[in-house]
Amino acid sequence: MGNPAMRKRSPPERVILGLDPGVAIVGYAVVREAGGVLSLLACDVMRTPAKTPLEDRLLSIYEQTCQLLATHHPGEAAIEDLFFGKNRTTAMAVAHSRGVLMLAVRQCGLPVVTYTPSQIKLAVTGYGSAGKGQVGRMVRELLTLSHVPRPDDAADAAAVAICHAHTTAWRSQLRKVNT
Repeated sequence: MGNPAMRKRSPPERVILGLDPGVAIVGYAVVREAGGVLSLLACDVMRTPAKTPLEDRLLSIYEQTCQLLATHHPGEAAIEDLFFGKNRTTAMAVAHSRGVLMLAVRQCGLPVVTYTPSQIKLAVTGYGSAGKGQVGRMVRELLTLSHVPRPDDAADAAAVAICHAHTTAWRSQLRKVNT
Protein backbone atom coordinates (compact mmCIF):
# COMPACT_ATOMS: atom_id res chain seq x y z
CA MET A 1 0.00 0.00 0.00
CA GLY A 2 2.84 2.44 0.64
CA ASN A 3 2.81 5.61 2.66
CA PRO A 4 -0.81 6.58 3.53
CA ALA A 5 0.08 10.27 3.20
CA MET A 6 1.15 9.65 -0.41
CA ARG A 7 -2.11 7.95 -1.48
CA LYS A 8 -4.37 9.98 -3.69
CA ARG A 9 -7.51 10.94 -1.85
CA SER A 10 -10.78 11.43 -3.64
CA PRO A 11 -12.22 14.86 -3.26
CA PRO A 12 -14.97 15.15 -0.69
CA GLU A 13 -18.57 15.14 -1.76
CA ARG A 14 -19.96 18.57 -2.53
CA VAL A 15 -23.53 19.71 -3.06
CA ILE A 16 -23.80 22.83 -5.20
CA LEU A 17 -26.87 25.01 -5.76
CA GLY A 18 -26.92 26.74 -9.16
CA LEU A 19 -29.29 29.66 -9.65
CA ASP A 20 -30.48 31.44 -12.79
CA PRO A 21 -32.16 34.63 -11.51
CA GLY A 22 -35.41 36.05 -12.84
CA VAL A 23 -38.64 37.51 -11.54
CA ALA A 24 -41.33 35.42 -13.25
CA ILE A 25 -39.10 32.33 -13.34
CA VAL A 26 -35.99 31.48 -11.29
CA GLY A 27 -34.11 28.40 -12.43
CA TYR A 28 -32.43 26.20 -9.86
CA ALA A 29 -30.37 23.05 -9.90
CA VAL A 30 -28.78 21.04 -7.12
CA VAL A 31 -25.73 19.12 -8.29
CA ARG A 32 -23.67 16.62 -6.32
CA GLU A 33 -19.99 16.20 -7.08
CA ALA A 34 -18.41 13.08 -5.65
CA GLY A 35 -15.07 11.73 -6.78
CA GLY A 36 -15.08 14.08 -9.74
CA VAL A 37 -18.44 12.77 -10.99
CA LEU A 38 -21.40 15.15 -11.26
CA SER A 39 -24.98 14.06 -10.68
CA LEU A 40 -28.23 15.98 -10.62
CA LEU A 41 -30.24 15.92 -7.39
CA ALA A 42 -32.90 18.47 -8.34
CA CYS A 43 -33.58 20.78 -11.26
CA ASP A 44 -36.64 22.93 -11.76
CA VAL A 45 -37.93 26.48 -11.60
CA MET A 46 -39.58 28.70 -9.03
CA ARG A 47 -42.43 30.75 -10.47
CA THR A 48 -44.13 33.92 -9.32
CA PRO A 49 -47.59 35.00 -10.48
CA ALA A 50 -47.81 37.63 -13.21
CA LYS A 51 -49.41 40.98 -12.35
CA THR A 52 -48.33 40.57 -8.73
CA PRO A 53 -46.49 43.53 -7.17
CA LEU A 54 -42.71 43.19 -7.39
CA GLU A 55 -42.27 43.17 -3.61
CA ASP A 56 -44.65 40.19 -3.31
CA ARG A 57 -42.85 38.36 -6.10
CA LEU A 58 -39.52 38.96 -4.36
CA LEU A 59 -40.94 37.66 -1.08
CA SER A 60 -42.14 34.53 -2.87
CA ILE A 61 -38.70 34.01 -4.43
CA TYR A 62 -37.09 34.43 -1.01
CA GLU A 63 -39.45 31.94 0.67
CA GLN A 64 -39.10 29.37 -2.12
CA THR A 65 -35.31 29.70 -1.99
CA CYS A 66 -35.26 29.21 1.79
CA GLN A 67 -37.40 26.06 1.34
CA LEU A 68 -35.05 24.80 -1.37
CA LEU A 69 -32.03 25.36 0.87
CA ALA A 70 -33.73 23.57 3.78
CA THR A 71 -34.68 20.61 1.59
CA HIS A 72 -31.37 20.01 -0.21
CA HIS A 73 -28.75 21.38 2.23
CA PRO A 74 -26.20 22.53 -0.37
CA GLY A 75 -22.75 23.48 0.86
CA GLU A 76 -22.07 26.04 -1.89
CA ALA A 77 -24.05 28.23 -4.24
CA ALA A 78 -23.37 29.87 -7.57
CA ILE A 79 -25.48 32.42 -9.39
CA GLU A 80 -25.40 33.88 -12.87
CA ASP A 81 -24.38 37.52 -13.19
CA LEU A 82 -26.79 39.88 -14.84
CA PHE A 83 -26.73 40.36 -18.56
CA PHE A 84 -28.06 43.80 -19.43
CA GLY A 85 -29.89 43.54 -22.73
CA LYS A 86 -32.13 46.14 -24.27
CA ASN A 87 -34.83 46.16 -21.58
CA ARG A 88 -33.42 47.99 -18.56
CA THR A 89 -36.69 47.78 -16.62
CA THR A 90 -36.56 43.99 -16.76
CA ALA A 91 -32.87 44.02 -15.86
CA MET A 92 -33.58 46.08 -12.74
CA ALA A 93 -36.29 43.65 -11.58
CA VAL A 94 -33.93 40.71 -12.20
CA ALA A 95 -31.27 42.54 -10.18
CA HIS A 96 -33.72 42.71 -7.29
CA SER A 97 -34.38 38.98 -7.62
CA ARG A 98 -30.66 38.26 -7.71
CA GLY A 99 -30.20 40.24 -4.50
CA VAL A 100 -32.96 38.28 -2.79
CA LEU A 101 -31.41 34.99 -3.91
CA MET A 102 -27.99 36.05 -2.62
CA LEU A 103 -29.51 37.16 0.70
CA ALA A 104 -31.29 33.84 1.23
CA VAL A 105 -28.11 31.89 0.45
CA ARG A 106 -25.90 34.04 2.70
CA GLN A 107 -28.43 33.87 5.56
CA CYS A 108 -27.87 30.11 5.51
CA GLY A 109 -24.15 30.76 5.90
CA LEU A 110 -23.24 29.49 2.43
CA PRO A 111 -20.62 31.01 0.19
CA VAL A 112 -22.03 32.31 -3.08
CA VAL A 113 -19.98 32.82 -6.22
CA THR A 114 -21.11 34.66 -9.34
CA TYR A 115 -20.28 33.83 -12.95
CA THR A 116 -20.91 35.75 -16.16
CA PRO A 117 -22.91 34.09 -18.93
CA SER A 118 -19.69 33.77 -20.98
CA GLN A 119 -17.84 32.08 -18.11
CA ILE A 120 -20.70 29.60 -17.70
CA LYS A 121 -20.83 28.79 -21.41
CA LEU A 122 -17.06 28.40 -21.56
CA ALA A 123 -16.95 26.06 -18.54
CA VAL A 124 -19.80 23.91 -19.82
CA THR A 125 -19.22 23.84 -23.59
CA GLY A 126 -15.67 25.10 -24.09
CA TYR A 127 -17.03 28.06 -26.08
CA GLY A 128 -17.98 31.34 -24.38
CA SER A 129 -20.53 32.30 -27.04
CA ALA A 130 -22.36 28.95 -27.20
CA GLY A 131 -26.10 29.00 -27.82
CA LYS A 132 -28.76 27.78 -25.40
CA GLY A 133 -29.20 24.53 -27.34
CA GLN A 134 -25.51 23.69 -27.10
CA VAL A 135 -25.44 24.51 -23.38
CA GLY A 136 -28.50 22.34 -22.79
CA ARG A 137 -27.01 19.39 -24.67
CA MET A 138 -23.76 19.64 -22.70
CA VAL A 139 -25.70 19.83 -19.41
CA ARG A 140 -27.46 16.61 -20.46
CA GLU A 141 -24.13 14.95 -21.31
CA LEU A 142 -22.18 16.15 -18.27
CA LEU A 143 -24.92 15.07 -15.86
CA THR A 144 -25.73 11.88 -17.84
CA LEU A 145 -29.40 12.76 -18.19
CA SER A 146 -31.84 11.23 -20.66
CA HIS A 147 -33.01 14.68 -21.77
CA VAL A 148 -32.17 18.36 -21.45
CA PRO A 149 -33.80 19.91 -18.35
CA ARG A 150 -36.80 22.10 -19.16
CA PRO A 151 -37.59 24.91 -19.15
CA ASP A 152 -34.40 26.63 -20.32
CA ASP A 153 -34.07 28.41 -16.96
CA ALA A 154 -33.66 25.05 -15.21
CA ALA A 155 -30.99 23.94 -17.70
CA ASP A 156 -29.26 27.30 -17.27
CA ALA A 157 -29.19 26.82 -13.49
CA ALA A 158 -27.65 23.37 -13.96
CA ALA A 159 -25.02 24.99 -16.19
CA VAL A 160 -24.24 27.49 -13.41
CA ALA A 161 -23.70 24.64 -10.93
CA ILE A 162 -21.52 22.73 -13.43
CA CYS A 163 -19.50 25.88 -14.11
CA HIS A 164 -18.88 26.29 -10.38
CA ALA A 165 -17.83 22.65 -9.99
CA HIS A 166 -15.44 22.85 -12.95
CA THR A 167 -14.04 26.26 -12.04
CA THR A 168 -13.35 25.42 -8.41
CA ALA A 169 -11.73 22.11 -9.43
CA TRP A 170 -9.52 23.95 -11.90
CA ARG A 171 -8.57 26.59 -9.32
CA SER A 172 -7.75 23.88 -6.79
CA GLN A 173 -5.44 22.16 -9.28
CA LEU A 174 -3.81 25.49 -10.13
CA ARG A 175 -3.12 26.18 -6.43
CA LYS A 176 -1.45 22.76 -6.11
CA VAL A 177 0.80 23.51 -9.07
CA ASN A 178 1.75 26.93 -7.68
CA THR A 179 2.65 25.71 -4.18
